[in-house]
Amino acid sequence: MNTAVTDETQLSKHVATNSEASVSESDSGTDELRLRQIISRSREHRIGAMGTLTLSGLTGLLLWTSFTPVDWGPLAWIALVPFLILAYPPRPTRYMNRIVFTVGFVYWLATLKWMRLGDPTMWFAMIALSAYLALYWPLLLWLVRSATHRSRIPMVLSVPVFLTGLEYLKAHLMTGFAWYNLGHTQHGWIDIIQVSDLFGAYAVSFVVAAVNGGIAQLIPTKALKLFGLCQDADYELIVRQRAQPRVWIPVTVCVGLVAASLIYGASRRSGGEFPAGPRVALIQGNFTATASNDLHKPNEIYKKHRDLTQVAIQEQPDIVIWPEAMYPFGMYTVEEGVTDEQLEELAPGVPAEHWRGRDTQAVFSNLSDAANAALVIGTSVFVARPEDYIVFNSAVFTQPGVGVTNRYDKIHRVPFGEYIPFYDYVPFLQSFTPYRGQFGIEKGASAHRFQYKGAGLIPLICFEDTVPHLVRKIASTSGVNEREGEDILVNLTNDGWFHGSSELDQHLITARFRAIETRTPIVRAVNTGISAIVDGDGVVREPDVFIDLDSRMTGRFPKQSVRDPETGEFYKQLNCALVSNVPLDPRRSVYVAIGDWFAAACLTACLAFVLQGLFLRRKPQHVPELPPHV
Repeated sequence: MNTAVTDETQLSKHVATNSEASVSESDSGTDELRLRQIISRSREHRIGAMGTLTLSGLTGLLLWTSFTPVDWGPLAWIALVPFLILAYPPRPTRYMNRIVFTVGFVYWLATLKWMRLGDPTMWFAMIALSAYLALYWPLLLWLVRSATHRSRIPMVLSVPVFLTGLEYLKAHLMTGFAWYNLGHTQHGWIDIIQVSDLFGAYAVSFVVAAVNGGIAQLIPTKALKLFGLCQDADYELIVRQRAQPRVWIPVTVCVGLVAASLIYGASRRSGGEFPAGPRVALIQGNFTATASNDLHKPNEIYKKHRDLTQVAIQEQPDIVIWPEAMYPFGMYTVEEGVTDEQLEELAPGVPAEHWRGRDTQAVFSNLSDAANAALVIGTSVFVARPEDYIVFNSAVFTQPGVGVTNRYDKIHRVPFGEYIPFYDYVPFLQSFTPYRGQFGIEKGASAHRFQYKGAGLIPLICFEDTVPHLVRKIASTSGVNEREGEDILVNLTNDGWFHGSSELDQHLITARFRAIETRTPIVRAVNTGISAIVDGDGVVREPDVFIDLDSRMTGRFPKQSVRDPETGEFYKQLNCALVSNVPLDPRRSVYVAIGDWFAAACLTACLAFVLQGLFLRRKPQHVPELPPHV
């Protein structure tokens, strides 16, 4: 190239002098900038690595602060803005995807640090899950950049659509992980989260993401220079493209969405009081869980829950609920046609009568009769078959004067915690779990509804109350029983694996959205806490009676509420019981009726942009022809 015209200033003058013959006067400035971009790209490396790290790191910090344990939800309305600034440079900054992935990985490690408490082998699961979830960060950025530069779609639209679509994907892919969605940060703003009964919790995420996108559109272009995200030629082109920003558009969209959500929420909550339903007693033991189960003896666990039940029934509940697996001895049953001889061969030393469940059923019946209340008890159910036996994680339903009448076997199992995916093909995967030998539970066949006292009790075990599409599907059908009266979601959980960490708070927060989505109250009996009664608006109700058993037995002043009066936080790791009438909800939910089509449509938009990026070449920008000597 001739050195006489390689100087960028001289080349700019040369193009400006000859622009009248090739392009109109209005286009010459843009063509000149694009030409300068081409020359700049040929001689400079990509810049902006430090700015990328700073902005994505700031978003990571704001998001982490928005969720528990800090729980400053209002920060979520601006948390994505620094990250979205990275979508404006026409070219990716240096190491953009690697930096964004790394920051996302660190964010998820900090967010999911409670997983390591379950067992030393859970470190691997925590790291693997964090790495998987971190992939959504560069994917979201790539989608927004593609919409911004290829399709000229404003961020106030692209950001909520893409984020909602990816949250929907995250809730389904590899058994799903519907935790820590952006909308969950707003659990304390009760009016705005009521839109969850339209399109699920995804609707709240959509609104919060739209506000982030709208604010990002208003960020001055100077921010790119401030963080060193683009070169001079790129910067001047962006200045020209944003020379006449229509500020009123993102502002109007954001204000409209928030206002509409608040108006809808206030309208839905103005329907009057909830009618009183059955009186329930939620029994909460305080037993740390481990893979070896050697911290507590089964007799100790059973005795504590029995003692709590004896105190709670003085308040005359209709239904007593024990947490997941808190009847530690299990219940045994036999498939039809299995002989006593076959039972003896399955487990030598276990009497055939024990296999046929008469011992356990007698225990449950006696407890129910003594309480004059129905029981929903979490336990393992061993089912004998002619050649072997299988195990279910179950909720057993017992009625006074009748005995055991029904049970629900868990449908949605936790991978590596309750079963090993692809174990038949990759058996070494078991080395990444704390379990050895025969391990795993079977998947239940279907949902159940226990009818009692004019209400339908829908059991959910462990993390099933965090899966929106599962709970919606169960709530939309009548199961095997004829529906009578209003429904109550009954969650039996063992959160003793996580030692009083923020997981307990986040689990409750996520479950509260299931109550709004289905307009069905949820009651939660949780080992170590947080047990709660939640109405159809997602509000945690103060129980009529709160029994702090440890304080009563030691003579200390017992706690009078489920929350610490000074901090407002829920008490954890208590041996306690909550007794109250369940607030029934006669309203119906649009989300239950129509399902996840809204979030699925957002995911379809994501896939369309991915396919466009993979198979459609970008239309080349117009660049004026250069003189022969250049």
